[in-house]
Amino acid sequence: MDVETAVAQGLKIDWAQMPTYNTIMSVAAGAGLLLVVAFARRVNDTDRPLGAEGWAMAFGVLGTILTLTGLHMTLTWPLAAGGFPFDNIIFGEPSLAFGVLLLFAAFYLWRRAERLEEAPDRPAAVASAAGPVSVFVLGMGLAAIAIAFAGVGYELFAAPPEEPISGEFADYPLIEAIFISGLYALVGVGGVLFPFALKPGPNAAQKVMAVCWFLAGLAFLLFGAMNFFTHIGLIVNTM
Repeated sequence: MDVETAVAQGLKIDWAQMPTYNTIMSVAAGAGLLLVVAFARRVNDTDRPLGAEGWAMAFGVLGTILTLTGLHMTLTWPLAAGGFPFDNIIFGEPSLAFGVLLLFAAFYLWRRAERLEEAPDRPAAVASAAGPVSVFVLGMGLAAIAIAFAGVGYELFAAPPEEPISGEFADYPLIEAIFISGLYALVGVGGVLFPFALKPGPNAAQKVMAVCWFLAGLAFLLFGAMNFFTHIGLIVNTM
């Protein structure tokens, strides 16, 4: 089949060889970032009970989704045999990392619920527990920034014209590349600031980290929810 015939017939994809589920991964990651910001605020609001069990359940649900999907995408190389092996790195590995962090946070909060409620200095207790793992969070923050540079440098993330909404920008790949890369950059900046945000008392690192993760979390959640429509449309249009 020559190129002109292929173009005339439109894009066709063998979806049996192209599994994709970064829809639920995006929603879960966005919700996770928003809840981390909300949890930090609750920890510092010592006039209100922490309610650790509820946070443990929320982190456990999201951590399970991200760990299972991220692990499968990370270990199945490439996940989509039809192409896009870089998706394993861009979506799979960060989701796995965030998922495991959320699962262990859930386990910690579940086991230490009463102790945290009774702690004389609740923010210090949580910061002390999170201190060692902050090295990994910083490393993944740098990784997210690297993904952001790769996204713009190689013009990744562009949707094909057969995808509803996002496909309207298919002729301008830098638009979606800059948008998604910007979200990864926000997550990365927050991750790099995480160790410094654990220092006692309110500080600039906490505020900047909270803003970065709130904006990125909201965007990932809404964009992932929208993709439940756009990805279904892409599948229908390319079967």
